Amino acid sequence: MMRRLLSVFHARNLEFVRDRGTLLFTLLLPIMLVIGMGFVFGGPQRPLFKVGLLGASADARAHPFLAERYVQFVPLPEQAAALHKLTHQQIDLLVDFGAGTRYWVNTDSPKGYVVEKLLLAAEPAAHREPVTGAALRYIDWLFPGILGMNMMFSCLFGVGYVVLRYRKSGFLKRLHATPLTAFEFLCAQVLSRLTLILFVTVVLYAGIGTIIGFHSAGSVPLLLLLALAGALSMIALGLTIAARFSSEELVGGLLNLLTWPMMLLSGIWFSLEGSPRWVQWVAHVFPLTHLLDAARAVMLDGAGLAQIAPNLLYLAATTLVFLGVGAWSFRWRIE
Repeated sequence: MMRRLLSVFHARNLEFVRDRGTLLFTLLLPIMLVIGMGFVFGGPQRPLFKVGLLGASADARAHPFLAERYVQFVPLPEQAAALHKLTHQQIDLLVDFGAGTRYWVNTDSPKGYVVEKLLLAAEPAAHREPVTGAALRYIDWLFPGILGMNMMFSCLFGVGYVVLRYRKSGFLKRLHATPLTAFEFLCAQVLSRLTLILFVTVVLYAGIGTIIGFHSAGSVPLLLLLALAGALSMIALGLTIAARFSSEELVGGLLNLLTWPMMLLSGIWFSLEGSPRWVQWVAHVFPLTHLLDAARAVMLDGAGLAQIAPNLLYLAATTLVFLGVGAWSFRWRIE
């Protein structure tokens, strides 16, 4: 029994080592993730709070509050835009050190409550002013991110592994003998997964809205159009990854290489307000970032089609590019 076990053990090890792509990603993926996260989240100690400054520079000598540790100060020249960020949980407090210290706080923000205490400890006479407009809860800001994350995993992993299984089982080899083209096969996979994802998303949107309630100021049909465009883009991306490869480990590594940066940089859990400009630029390469930015604009601000048109165009363009690349590189059988 031990000899048989060792024989299978040895054979599996040889299979893994000879799969150069899988071996490469197994070694490089953790290194790339650590290096990438080091660039994004490394450096000095990360701030716990974000405070917007109206007409003041973040110079620790200008005011005692500006010397607080774990607080990131973000200069914001326009009051209207700054208050918009405050109500949307993108900053935790807004302070004006002009003629008499004034500050605005989102009363529904736990972080705002804490950082307000820090400000009052440094200057008890600071004047508190109400936030202009309806203050949003964190759950209102987070809800589109949760739906978008669910769509991302369903699109990428739900499609990628299905096509991979078809190839390894020989199903694609048999389909290749029919008049079906690669583009037709990929489009059918896209439409099938799209129907399922839209159904699940609509059920979650209605169900969670009924149970906990959330702020939705925009058009529901426009949100459905946005979900359609976002799902198409990410499904096409998943198909592009699975179009050629036949190794489960390699496809899994590539999909993880896509999903982890999107989870951290697309604004699912927190706003990138105040982060380096290059980080924000990289984030806007991902389809999920455009999906979430547009969804929050519709749900939280009541944006119309004209306001989110650039996001829709980007998602449509990436869908066509991914489908074209996937059809061009598609492989019916294992070589």
